[in-house]
Amino acid sequence: MITLEHLNLVVSDIEKSLAFYRAAFPHWHVRGGDEGQWYGKKRNWVHFGDDYQYLSLNDNGEGQNRDLTGHQIGLSHFAFVTSDIKGVIKRLAAAGFDIDKDGAEDDYRENAYFIDPDGYEVEFVQYHSDVPELRNRYA
Repeated sequence: MITLEHLNLVVSDIEKSLAFYRAAFPHWHVRGGDEGQWYGKKRNWVHFGDDYQYLSLNDNGEGQNRDLTGHQIGLSHFAFVTSDIKGVIKRLAAAGFDIDKDGAEDDYRENAYFIDPDGYEVEFVQYHSDVPELRNRYA
């Protein structure tokens, strides 16, 4: 079995990023962090998550994230499964982050897309069935 352990994101400001991800994941915490060098440039980093999964946030990012409406190579979005999408939406709204776009209407899942402070598109999805044929419909 293979599972995703972490995503490593370069951001402009760790605290701004943490404001978004703390709202989405109130049960996660900063596991550790430090200061280092990345190809000659000072960079602070933190690991924000639980005992099994985390986001590695690294500051001193430069420029803008890719145009999500364009066709450039790069990360389009990443997604997290939740058992309470309404709670995620409510917590993010209270922290000042509105839904960027709603997911497709489906009887067996709900999803919503947000843009984090550095322009990463983050999807949250709640499944309403454990039956793979219903959860993973493509038509």
